[in-house]
Amino acid sequence: MKEIISRLDSKAADFDTRLQELLAFDRGQDAQITRTVSGILDNVRERGDEAVLEYTRNFDHLDAASAASLELPKSRLDEALSGLPADQRKALLDAEARIRRYHERQVSSSWSYEEADGTVLGQQVTALDRVGLYVPGGKAAYPSSVLMNAVPAKVAGVRELVMTVPTPGGMQNELVLAAAAAAGISRVFTIGGAQAIGALAYGTQTIPRVDKIVGPGNAYVAAAKRQVFGVVGIDMIAGPSEILIICDGRTPAEWIAMDLFSQAEHDEMAQAILLCPDAIFLDKVASEIERLLPQMPRRAVIEASLSGRGALIEVRSLEEACILANRIAPEHLELSVSDPAVYAGQVRHAGAIFLGRYTPEALGDYCAGPNHVLPTSGTARFSSPLGVYDFQKRTSLIHVSAKAVGGLAEIAAVLADGEGLYAHAASARLRMQRVPDET
Repeated sequence: MKEIISRLDSKAADFDTRLQELLAFDRGQDAQITRTVSGILDNVRERGDEAVLEYTRNFDHLDAASAASLELPKSRLDEALSGLPADQRKALLDAEARIRRYHERQVSSSWSYEEADGTVLGQQVTALDRVGLYVPGGKAAYPSSVLMNAVPAKVAGVRELVMTVPTPGGMQNELVLAAAAAAGISRVFTIGGAQAIGALAYGTQTIPRVDKIVGPGNAYVAAAKRQVFGVVGIDMIAGPSEILIICDGRTPAEWIAMDLFSQAEHDEMAQAILLCPDAIFLDKVASEIERLLPQMPRRAVIEASLSGRGALIEVRSLEEACILANRIAPEHLELSVSDPAVYAGQVRHAGAIFLGRYTPEALGDYCAGPNHVLPTSGTARFSSPLGVYDFQKRTSLIHVSAKAVGGLAEIAAVLADGEGLYAHAASARLRMQRVPDET
């Protein structure tokens, strides 16, 4: 019988090779998807609303009379929020409040300082004017994603947040619309796919052009975001979800098995890995996986994920586990140990770190507060979670005084001469002349 999840040992001679094979993920673009998306984007850029309506009919089987009729009024969003069962509405609003409180601490402010010669230097921080939020629709509907993308944008001071969400066959998800109301979304259009990305990036007669596009989507949405980058900003191109758990062997094995399941159930390419120095505990987790798996509604997805990209790895020590964590740079890292703060200090590369036995990754997905939009596929080595800073931009401020210009102009002119940029040098030296005082 084939094992559900692989077992590795860091002491084995072939460990490095096996780990590299386990972590390998082809981020290459499918050529056919790229071509298809390119055609859709060109069509939307050239034909605007007409193209959006055509793709919405073909892909979502939604026959709208006009692009304007694809926009949901704010009253529809408020209706969805007020119509939720009381427990769902409370959970949604509580999550929004926690996420907002966390992100309010990230807001950057403008600053400046004056040097002794009177020169004033600084940085002006301003919010983006308009942001587009893509939300998957139909069965793959994630109200938590609405909150995680919209709340930091609103906290940053973004003036207008435009959400697109496909509604196949006219099927609208009440939780998603309620989340849009709770998060303060400005406008919602019931469109999806690459055509929605194109409409947000280029603008149509009805759908406004945005400055940045955020939010998850399928392969076509990801390809579209990749192709419009530069015309607009994007958050990131995310790969499959990942969890890496470091455990000392004292957490209930059932908890750890279910934490592995929590990411494996996202899709077949998701990755769930456990590092532990206790071989007997790894045996217990393997047994719990076998016991619990048949009970899971998404059993097939979990099993495919664990057998294809999952692993239980015996390590020499928790210190070695942290070294491996830095090598893997996971999206989510659980430190299910007695003194997690000690080991958190040894971790340099992770999207989010969950400290202690009572902090499952699932809490971070919904309501802990920090953003669940995180770098994947090892990109935590150089990337950060989505946050308020993604919706603010920085402008440098330079005010040179008449007293200071002589020294600065000479430095600039000498360097410009060295680069052969003589107009630069002349522009700087001309400022060494006096101009009449303004009256």
